[in-house]
Amino acid sequence: MSRLRRGLLLLLGSVGFIGGVAFLSNWSSNYNPRPVVTSSAVSSEFSWEKLVPSKRLVWQDCYPDRQCARLIVPLNYSDPEGPEAVIALIRKPSFFKEGSSLYRGPILFNPGGPGGSGVDTILSRGDSLSTILGPQYDIVGFDPRGIARSTPRASFFKTDVERALYGSIQAGLVTNSTLPRAWAKAQVLGQLAAETDNGYLRHINTENTARDMLSIVEAHGRDKLQYWGFSYGTVLGASFAALFPDKIERMVIDGVADSENYYATLWSNNLLDTDKTFESFLTGCAVAGPEGCKFWAPTPKDIERNITALYDAIRSKPIPMKTEKSYGLLDYEMLRSVIFRALYSPYATFAGLAEDLAALAAGDGTGIFDKVSQPPYQCDCDSSRHQFDQVGDATFAVACNDGDDVPRDLESAKEHFEMLTKASSWADKWAGIRLGCAGWPRFPKDHFQGPFEANTSHPILLIGNTADPVTPLWAAKKMSKGFKNSVVLIQDSAGHCSLSAPSTCTQLHIRAYFATGRLPKPGTVCQPIGTPFSIHDYDFGALGSGLAEEQVSQKALLAGMTEDEKEVLAAVVDLSRNPFVHPPGLVV
Repeated sequence: MSRLRRGLLLLLGSVGFIGGVAFLSNWSSNYNPRPVVTSSAVSSEFSWEKLVPSKRLVWQDCYPDRQCARLIVPLNYSDPEGPEAVIALIRKPSFFKEGSSLYRGPILFNPGGPGGSGVDTILSRGDSLSTILGPQYDIVGFDPRGIARSTPRASFFKTDVERALYGSIQAGLVTNSTLPRAWAKAQVLGQLAAETDNGYLRHINTENTARDMLSIVEAHGRDKLQYWGFSYGTVLGASFAALFPDKIERMVIDGVADSENYYATLWSNNLLDTDKTFESFLTGCAVAGPEGCKFWAPTPKDIERNITALYDAIRSKPIPMKTEKSYGLLDYEMLRSVIFRALYSPYATFAGLAEDLAALAAGDGTGIFDKVSQPPYQCDCDSSRHQFDQVGDATFAVACNDGDDVPRDLESAKEHFEMLTKASSWADKWAGIRLGCAGWPRFPKDHFQGPFEANTSHPILLIGNTADPVTPLWAAKKMSKGFKNSVVLIQDSAGHCSLSAPSTCTQLHIRAYFATGRLPKPGTVCQPIGTPFSIHDYDFGALGSGLAEEQVSQKALLAGMTEDEKEVLAAVVDLSRNPFVHPPGLVV
């Protein structure tokens, strides 16, 4: 029996939640009788607007194999009888009925941002997350207050047309020459936010979202939270842990941000490992060879020089583009954005990025252009179809409300940008987040901003990658020091958060933690499966057509696994190929 299989069986056997005869032996008495929705007609007929909000959780069939609810919470927890907010929730229900000895309650998820939709996450990725964690849990996503389907929704424009005509509210690529324009747009954004505020806006912050999570837990009839948060979701999780240390049953914070730096509105130490992530592309491409990496050159330095040559060429001569998707210019900012975005999810993007870069070098920019260009705006006469879309307004509502006030003057913005450029070569893709708060309304900063120190009712599991482009491993180690008995699990991979790379080691530790409370030993390092340039060759039905060495490795891996174990691995690979974590600040 292989070492991998022995490890899998040990973990899965101790948990006892993956399929098989033993697992399902008592299914008849514990199976959840709630209807499984399989008809697409349900989703086409379902309307969030018609789902009646309630102060208790009233679940209704909504999308295939999903149930939805809208929970009423106080807009201001200091005035519980005052104005209300409504939180949109979705769940993939547990296989087991409530009250069963095998039912383990809800696990809440946050995909990051701020501004990411938890509803969209569970709608699209709930099946894979359930496969990893086990069918004894309700897999629950929610749109944080102010975001998407939760109301009041943070929106500073009267219509989507007005927002489209104004243009992107993101700063894009910040340089010494573009910074004054980005600063000026931030002043306009702040004015629009103030003018459209009827008193709700100051309550869109992380402390209130943490309190909303406690309300969701209590509405489930439970006392303690089970939670898995990614990226900004780690700030939310750390805030909850500091506010309610006795209310934690299980908490995983994955891709950990420095919460103190976040609440100071500095965004200044996120890029400590970005160059390391980029270097993993260069090295991985060189090692993969010309068959595995279409942008191959003999050494990483050669590949970097070829990318620099593309930068120089397109900076001096942008390419006019018209594709089936859209039209516009392929310029330096677009190329830079595509490469930066690829660093978040190497297993999903590196091979394709290499192919697109090779095509661009040969004169075809279609692949690069279509990665980030948006179709021309089409006015939809049925405005209700888009009333719950995510918009960038929410990112600034949360981040700017949460953090210390940013100086309004242009000179301070320039000084901050200069500081970032000294720290990282990727500052041009990051400076716009803080800059967007330069004109924000001056609300009282009387909400929670730390400290992040607590003896939690159950120790927290923190996860960091060795080359995360925007949440460096250093931050996970720093944040762990404030939470007694917490442990940092290290994943030796590039990318943002653990699910950016397929590691059964990491995910089985997470599964065991939720099921038994057992933490990995301090200093544990998990390895991913395959590489970003080879993982696309893994096929769990018939073996793929990759390189001979990878095929041997793949056969050895799969040969020692049961079908149920393969399902867990397939779910991990699916999530790494199809990332859902919401990038900080919508920077790309």
